[in-house]
Amino acid sequence: MPQRLYREDLFRLLCQIQYFRPRRLLVVGDLFHSRENKELSLFERWREDLPDLDIHLVQGNHDILHDSWYKKAGIGLSKDMLAVGPFSFVHDIADVGVAAPRRVLPGRAGTSEGGYYFSGHIHPGIRIRGMGRQSLQFPCFYFGGEYAVLPAFGRWTGTVSIDPAPEDNVFAILPGILQIQ
Repeated sequence: MPQRLYREDLFRLLCQIQYFRPRRLLVVGDLFHSRENKELSLFERWREDLPDLDIHLVQGNHDILHDSWYKKAGIGLSKDMLAVGPFSFVHDIADVGVAAPRRVLPGRAGTSEGGYYFSGHIHPGIRIRGMGRQSLQFPCFYFGGEYAVLPAFGRWTGTVSIDPAPEDNVFAILPGILQIQ
C-alpha cells in the first residue's frame, strides 16, 4: 500500500476522532495488511497522539501481526467476536452461522443469537445505474434485518457489488459529500 494513502487514511481517521470524540474505536478487521513495514511505525506515532482512546480490533484475515505487537500498540484484540450490549462485532459474517453474504446479500439471515451483528470483510459497494448503460459503483453501508456490513475505511480497498433486498437499507458513500476536516 502506498505510504501516502496510508498517511491520508490515518489523517482522515484522526479528523473523525477529533470531531466525534469517541471513547472507543472498534475495528472489524483488516487494520493492517501485511507483516512489519513502515506503516506500522506510522501507526505507532499516530497512536501516541491518542493515548486515551480505547482501540479494539476484531482480528480479520489480514491482521497477521503477532499479538504482542497489538498489545504494545495499545490495541485490544478479539479473535472471533466482540459483544457489546445487544451488538456483536465480527470480521466476516459468514463465521457466525448467519447466512453468508455473497455478491448478492440475503435480505433476512438465519439466526439472531448474538443480537445484531456488524461485520466488514467484503467491502460492500452499490452500483447506481443511469440512463442507457451508464453506472457508477460506490462503497456503501449495508443494513439487513439481522446484520450490517460496513464499508472499508481505507481508500486502497476496492468494493464488492451487492444486490440488496427491497426491505434492506443501503447508504452509498459519495465522494466529497461528507468530508470533515
